[in-house]
Amino acid sequence: MTLSNTTQHYGSVAKTFHWLTALLILTLIPLGIFANDLPYETSEQLTRKAWYFSLHKTLGVTVFFVALVRIIWAISQPKPALLHADRKVESLAAQSVHWLLYGSLLLVPLSGWVHHAATSGFAPIWWPLGQNLPLIPKSEALAGFTAGLHIVFERVLVVSIFLHAAGALKHHFIDRDSTLRRMLPGTPQVPAVNAGHATVLPLAVALVIWGGAVATGAGLGLYEKHDGSVQAAALEAVQSDWVVQDGTLEITVQQLGSAVTGSFADWTAAISFDETVQSGPAGSVDVVVSIGSLTLGSVTSDAMGSDFFNVEGFPTASFNATIERGEQGYAAIGTLTIKGTTLPATLPFTLDVSDGVATMQGGLQIDRRDFNVGESQKDESAVGFGVNIAVSLTASESD
Repeated sequence: MTLSNTTQHYGSVAKTFHWLTALLILTLIPLGIFANDLPYETSEQLTRKAWYFSLHKTLGVTVFFVALVRIIWAISQPKPALLHADRKVESLAAQSVHWLLYGSLLLVPLSGWVHHAATSGFAPIWWPLGQNLPLIPKSEALAGFTAGLHIVFERVLVVSIFLHAAGALKHHFIDRDSTLRRMLPGTPQVPAVNAGHATVLPLAVALVIWGGAVATGAGLGLYEKHDGSVQAAALEAVQSDWVVQDGTLEITVQQLGSAVTGSFADWTAAISFDETVQSGPAGSVDVVVSIGSLTLGSVTSDAMGSDFFNVEGFPTASFNATIERGEQGYAAIGTLTIKGTTLPATLPFTLDVSDGVATMQGGLQIDRRDFNVGESQKDESAVGFGVNIAVSLTASESD
C-alpha cells in the first residue's frame, strides 16, 4: 500500500487521516454531551466539569488542525473514482455528503473556538498559545452567536456522519463492492472505472444545506442570548454635585487559576466634593449598582444565581462613603453592601481635577466569603476567594 492515492485506491496517509478524524469526532461528541450534563454545585463538581470541557475544547482544536491538514492532503491527491458513477443521484448524494463532512470538520471546532475566544472564564484550552484569537474581541453578542452556530454545525456534522456511514454499509452489505474496503488496510481488488468529470453541483448542494441549517438556527433563536438571567434592576436618577460623564466598574476573580473580568453596565454615583480641601473630609459618594447588569463571560448566569449574587433576592449593591484627603492621596471610607451584608470598606483612588472635570481611578479587594457569595465553593480550586473591584470615571461639576 502506497502513501499516496491513485484513481482506484486511497493511500495510507488518507486512510490514517480518515480513521484518526473518526476517532476524534466519536470521542468529542459524547464528551461534550457528558460535560454539559455534569452538575457544578460544589467546588469539586465545578472543577470536574471544567476539566472535561477543557478536554473537549483541546480535542476540538486538534480536530480543526487535523481536518485542515487532511483537506490540504486530499486536494493535492488524485481522488479515487466512484465505483458506481453511473448512478447519478447516488453519486451526487455521496459527493454532497463529503463536502458537508469536510466543511463541518472545520466549522464545528472553529465556531467553538471563536466562542471560547469571545468570552471569558471557564475551562481553558490546554496549550501554550493562549486563549484568544486574533481579531476576535471579547463580546457577549459574538459569543452567543457563535455558540448557536456551534450547535447548528454540530447537528449538520452528526447527520453527515450518519449518512456517510449508512452509505458505506450499503455499499458493503447490499452492493457488495469495495467502497468500504478501499478505506481499510490493504489494497482490495477494484474494477476499472472512469473517474468522470468533477462538477460544482455537490458543493452547491452542501452550501444550500448549510444555509438552510443556519437559517433554521436563526428561526429557533439559537443565536440569541439565553443565559437565564433576570431583568436587571432599573436605577433611579440621582442628584449629584459632580455628574459622571463616563466610567467603568469592573470585578476580577480567579476561576480555575485564570483571571476572569466582568463589568457592570448600570450604576449610579451621587458625588459631593470640595477640591479646595487639603486634608480630612472632602466630600461623600453614594454608589448604587444594578447586579443584573453584570457580564462575566461564560459564567454570567451562574453569577446571578442564589449561591452567588442572588440577583432576584438582592438586585442591587451599594457603597456609601466619605471622601478623605490624606498625605498619601484620596480614599473613600465607608461601607459596602452586597447580598444584604454590610461591611466596612476603604477604596483608595487617584484624582486629577482640571477645569471642572475630575478623573479618578481606584480599586479594592474583598473576600467573597464575607458577603456570602459562592457559599458552595468552599475552597479556591474553582473560584478564588479574593475579588478585585476596579472603578474609573470622569465627572464634571454640575452648574
